[in-house]
Formats: sequence, structure tokens, C-alpha cells
Amino acid sequence: MSTELTNTDGGVQVHLTQRLPDFLQRVNLKYVKLGYHYLVSHISTLFLVPLMAVIIVQASQLNSDDIHQLWLHLHYNLVSLVVFSVVFVLGSTVYIMTRPRSVYLVDYSCYRPPSHLQAKFHKFMEHSKLIGDFDDSALEFQRKILERSGLGEETYIPEALHRIPPRISMVAAREEAEQAMFGALDKLFASTNVKPSDIGILVVNCSLFNPTPSLSAMIVNKYKLRGNIRSFNLGGMGCSASVIAVDLAKDMLQVHRNTCAVVVSTENITQNWYFGKKKSMLIPNCLFRVGGAAVLLSNKPADRRRAKYKLVHVVRTHRGADDTAYRCVYQEQDEAGITGVSLSKDLMAIAGGALKTNITTLGPLVLPISEQLIFFATLVAKKLLNAKVKPYIPDFKLAFDHFCIHAGGRAVIDELEKNLQLLPVHVEASRMTLHRFGNISSSSIWYELAYIEAKGRMRKRNRVWQIAFGSGFKCNSAVWVALRNVKPSPNSPWEDCIDRYPVEIVA
Repeated sequence: MSTELTNTDGGVQVHLTQRLPDFLQRVNLKYVKLGYHYLVSHISTLFLVPLMAVIIVQASQLNSDDIHQLWLHLHYNLVSLVVFSVVFVLGSTVYIMTRPRSVYLVDYSCYRPPSHLQAKFHKFMEHSKLIGDFDDSALEFQRKILERSGLGEETYIPEALHRIPPRISMVAAREEAEQAMFGALDKLFASTNVKPSDIGILVVNCSLFNPTPSLSAMIVNKYKLRGNIRSFNLGGMGCSASVIAVDLAKDMLQVHRNTCAVVVSTENITQNWYFGKKKSMLIPNCLFRVGGAAVLLSNKPADRRRAKYKLVHVVRTHRGADDTAYRCVYQEQDEAGITGVSLSKDLMAIAGGALKTNITTLGPLVLPISEQLIFFATLVAKKLLNAKVKPYIPDFKLAFDHFCIHAGGRAVIDELEKNLQLLPVHVEASRMTLHRFGNISSSSIWYELAYIEAKGRMRKRNRVWQIAFGSGFKCNSAVWVALRNVKPSPNSPWEDCIDRYPVEIVA
């Protein structure tokens, strides 16, 4: 809003510019929309109150004869009443026995590597000159990606890549995996006081490193987990694999009663650093960093009292039937036979399509009826009446209090902020995670949740949307509700730096 002051006949006259009416119109529309959502959300109450008033008035007019007649009616229909009661009890019992079991997130932990593994920009570029067969064009390309990526100076790369020459071996890759997984699990077991022998289900996901024995077997061996544990090892499923792992654990918790599940999400860089010159395969070098998370889930009713969150929905979208989507994140060899992961220029468009499909399924599950009515009316107008109306983008801010968008890169966060019409505070956790830890693949959504907790923003009944994209191509969502005012767990990855955030990201 702006004004223009001019002097007229010794007085001051205020001329409002054209921006003032536009501002007032936006304000009016805002309050009209808020009023509409409030009315639709409470419409049942508006109808119920008059109905209850009529019932109370009618009941107050009953005399003793009317009440006596009602008792006689019930007395003569005693058989019907008993049959109804038996059916009701049996039906309730069947429902309680067969309904989906609640899945609680008791706690989780995120691995924070030691400070000597930090990848300062100048150190990263010096190592690139020394350890790779990069020409000036490839080096300049990496420098520009680093500057524009949204990453800060404190992200981490594995020990093997700090060596000159790099120690690219199976032993080094196992060490990286052990440090991330065991570092997260040690903190999880310490903060929850859960014994490893209490774990009945284990799900591990890591896309690019799948040794034999598996990573899940590595954890079983380290912590001496019990012999009848249900263990799973997910590979090649990309940055959205943590949501897939949670979904698998949830399904297992529907089958096995009174047990706990642990989900471990990580990625491995040591054997997957690209040393060639193909630019589309150099991008992962600049974005991916070391990280890992361990999550404790439970279906025990007793764990509800100490749990942080309850799982509400998981929605998974797979676009792998489309060839372009299938190859947009693709591990392959370049012309020189050097292996790396190639990122297609169509990646953002494909991610947008996958997101649209995902929220089309998720929307009816989480959006208030007011938003669903607007969306349905817009769809009818467009499809049946051939009206030239823009597709209506539901306001997911009415459904969720917090957003954990996979920190895959600056462009990914920008695109979702724009398409979902989010505010800067809604993507703050994602941007700051990208800045502090880089793209830590599937574990990023847990570092983002830890950021929100560290800022003291998670209140009871707040709803959280975790959304991640992965190779294949996949878009997966998990929805959680906070069971209490959540405080950060001990040894949070943000413990030593949360006061410095948020920081300004230079464009």
C-alpha cells in the first residue's frame, strides 16, 4: 500500500494510489474465504444445536402418562431390545479386533558426523582438482552448482573422500554405512531405553550400497537382535525410500501384535562418487552428503503415552510405467565407462506430475470439506461445462501445520513452495536442512522434523506432512499428528547450531 501527499489550498490532500483498492480487495477476499471455511467446517454444529433445542423442548412437554406408555412399549419389545444389544456387542467386538492398529512414532534420531568431515567449498574444489580427471569446464560447472545449490559450508562427505587419493573400497563403504547407521541407532536406543532384544521388525533402506551380507544383517550382528526378527533391506528406491520403509513397517505392525519396529534410512557416497566429466552426472557430487536416521515405531497401546506422533496416512505414487520418468534419475556409465547417477533436465517437470498425482489421492484424506467442495466445483466447471477456469490448487495450509519437503535441492524446494502456495516459514526446515546438511537422501525428512522440534514449534495435535521424491520415479507422502507438545530429543542434530538458524540463503 502506498499514498501520495499533495498540498491543496493550504491543506494536505491524500491521494490513494491504485494499489490501495487492490490491497483492500485482497484483504476482503481473505476474510471471505476464512468465513467460508469456518462456516463449512462447523455446519454440523450449526444444524445440531437447533435440533437439540427442539428435542429438549419436546421432552420437557412429556407428562407422566407419556413416560409410562414409553416404558410399556419398551417392556413389550424386550426381545427386540436384547437381540439389538447382542448384535451391537458382537459387532463392536469384531470392529475392535479387525480395525487397523495405531502406529506410534516413539522417537527418532539423526546422525551428525564429526566436524573433521565437513566439506568446505574451497576444500571441495581443491580435492576435485586433485582426485578427478576434471577439465576446466567440469570444475567451473561444479563451482557454479555449489554456489547456487543452497548448501552451506558445514555439510559432510565420508572419510574416504577426504583422502588423496580417495580410498574407494568395500571396506571404506562399509565404514561409512556403519558410522551413519550405528551412530543414529546408538542415540535412539539411549534416548528411548529400548533394548535391542525388544525389536521385532527391522527395515533398512539405502539405494546405492547393497553389500552381502545386507545392511540389515549388519545391524542384527552389531546389536545381537533376536533370531526371529522380521528384517528387510530396501535398495535402489531413491530419496523417498524412508516413507516406503515406514509404510512397510506399518503393514508389518498390523500383523504382529505388541511389538516395535525400527526403520533405518541412509545413503552411501564412498563408492558412488563420480570421477568423470559428464555434467548431468557431476551434480550429485555437489549435492549429496553424509547422513542417516533411525526411527522407532510401535503398535503397543502403552507406548502412546510416551510417543511423539501417530501415523495417520501414507500415500505412495509410482510413475515408473512412463519411460521418461523411469530414466530421469538413472545410474549408468558415461562414454568413458565411469559409473555415476545421471539427473535428467526433465526432472522438475516429472516431479511436478508425480506430486499432482500424489496430492490428488492425499487431498480427500486430509483437506477440510470446504476445500474439497471448491476443488470439486472447479473440476465440474472445467470438465462438464467446458469453462475456462484455472485448476484449483487446494490450500494444504488448512490441512497441515508443518511441512517436511525432501531437501533434494534448491529447485525442488522452490517448486513446491510455488505450486503449493506455501509461506517461507513452511519451507524453512527444508531450506535450513539443505544448507546445514546438504541432500542427505531419504533421511532428510527426519532432520527437517528435528529442526521444527528444535525451534519449539511442534504443538499437540499439529499435523505434519513429510513428502519426498525418488528415482523410479516416485513421490511419497506420510502424515503424522503430534500427540503432545514435542521437545527435541537429546543429541539432536541441531543441538549445537539451532540458535544460528534460519540463515539467509544468497541467491
